Amino acid sequence: MTNADAARRVRQLGEDPEHVFEVGSPGLDFIKHAHLLGRAELEAAMGLRLQARNLLVTFHPVTLDDQSAAGQFGELLKALDALEPEIGLIFTRPNADTNSHEITELMDSYVARRPMAWAYASLGQLRYLSLMAQVDAVVGNSSSGLYEAPSFGKPTVNVGDRQKGRLQASSVFNCAARSDEIERTLRAALAADCSNTVNPYGDGASAPRIKARLKSIDRPAALLKKRFFDMVSA
Repeated sequence: MTNADAARRVRQLGEDPEHVFEVGSPGLDFIKHAHLLGRAELEAAMGLRLQARNLLVTFHPVTLDDQSAAGQFGELLKALDALEPEIGLIFTRPNADTNSHEITELMDSYVARRPMAWAYASLGQLRYLSLMAQVDAVVGNSSSGLYEAPSFGKPTVNVGDRQKGRLQASSVFNCAARSDEIERTLRAALAADCSNTVNPYGDGASAPRIKARLKSIDRPAALLKKRFFDMVSA
């Protein structure tokens, strides 16, 4: 499991506790071993010039909230407008969930009128993580703000409830999808020092732990016959 909370929940589902191990998130191993692009190399690959301060903005549709996805994203754009105009804003386009086109339209309109704003359909893993290493904060409602950003010591402004209930590092700043609260949280995040953040999802050494656990199993075929493990009540 990636963390202690996840391991506990799997045990609650009836898995034998002796078969549940906390190893961290394998996705973080890439960060530790990848040769990320430097600032100049990244600028050339993206066709932009990073500013003195920059934000990485990723916002996906929300489908179960009372406030529409477009409404929430509109509040985020208002908050960004309240920041200093020289701050660079790099947007990544939303996933293909319902109403994503509304967010894309608002994003394109915003980028068209703001000089220091750019939008990208897909950066790919290397460019995305390289950019995360260069920006001053991550903003939106993407899981990457919880999983990857802490490994870079970057603050995350997590807007709305899309990531509610997930384990969070101390570098994650939560706020409601209201422009005034988003702006206030953004300013707090930009002033924060998150360089010593500990990522609760692991340290980038999951693969060796997983390999060691698998090699330690004497009879792997015996694990195929599963049984429900009853937890002893306190």
